[in-house]
Amino acid sequence: MRILVTGGLGFIGSRIVDELVAGDHDVVVLDSLAAHVHAVDPEYRNPSASYVIADVVDPDGWRSGLAGVDAVCHQAARVGLGVSPADVRGYVEDNDLGTAVGLWCLHEAGFQGRLVLASSMVVYGEGGYRCAEHGAVRPGPRRPIDLDQGRFEPPCPICGDPLEPTLVDEDAVLDPRNTYAATKLHQEHLCSVFGRETGVPVTALRYHNVYGPRMPRDTPYAGVAALFRSALERGEAPVVFEDGGQRRDFVHVADVAAANVAALTAPGPVTGAFNVASGVPHTVGDLALALSSAMGGPTPTVSGRYRLGDVRHITASTAKAADLLGFRAAVDFDDGVADFATAPLRHLR
Repeated sequence: MRILVTGGLGFIGSRIVDELVAGDHDVVVLDSLAAHVHAVDPEYRNPSASYVIADVVDPDGWRSGLAGVDAVCHQAARVGLGVSPADVRGYVEDNDLGTAVGLWCLHEAGFQGRLVLASSMVVYGEGGYRCAEHGAVRPGPRRPIDLDQGRFEPPCPICGDPLEPTLVDEDAVLDPRNTYAATKLHQEHLCSVFGRETGVPVTALRYHNVYGPRMPRDTPYAGVAALFRSALERGEAPVVFEDGGQRRDFVHVADVAAANVAALTAPGPVTGAFNVASGVPHTVGDLALALSSAMGGPTPTVSGRYRLGDVRHITASTAKAADLLGFRAAVDFDDGVADFATAPLRHLR
């Protein structure tokens, strides 16, 4: 197959490119090599792929990359929670407008192959919860007054009692709670409408907390694993927000790449949304401790600080991806963290 990978020089996209090339696919990469993302042309650039250096908001870049392709793997995006409302324009331009331009060009080209979109677990907002009395419930956004006083766990919205976190599946209500999350959901909506109107099969892969080699370092927009790793490399204790009890699913980039390859190359297209996760929850505090141990660094500092756009718990059911895509994560948490402790990260400008 000839496959276009947008963002194919980035953290996840480059790993997908490597896996596709290893599977003897003809790979075209569309990437801007933006200054705020890449300090230099990455040394891991796969020489067997071809490259179009252009921004996803540029129709001519898409047109160049789309020639003769059988599938599109859309990874290019501005990631991370963001640090202020001033970030909103950048997120909307890179994620929403970039996707809209791509879909416009796909339609212009008469594209009828597969479209695989990098989505995110952030579209759910909070994960699943169960109240002992009221069953499955959905708590509202957490209140600053509670967070300021260290009440991090969301209560039952009916009776106020404590809740038990549960796994979230793909049919859960979608409730984005920060700017990045809103743009990822809009990407899903745009691609879904495009697929319905054109017959193009669309697969949305909702990544959970991805970590591994080639993550960007020393940036507030990186994932928590990279933030912890960067602190430890400076000889500092990783700073854990809240009380460290936030439950997440940390999935290695090798597994995320495998999920994309499965969606792109399955005998027939598999459409819809899929959680891409390890299936084994850990807390943010677990990750900080594991990395500190692996790197021989200082004990993590639990700060009590919070970000209003964060959610408390979000962990995934992986049953649908296993049943329909044949995807099951293969990298164990302890092995993945040990590998990540010494893996090369990407320097930014």
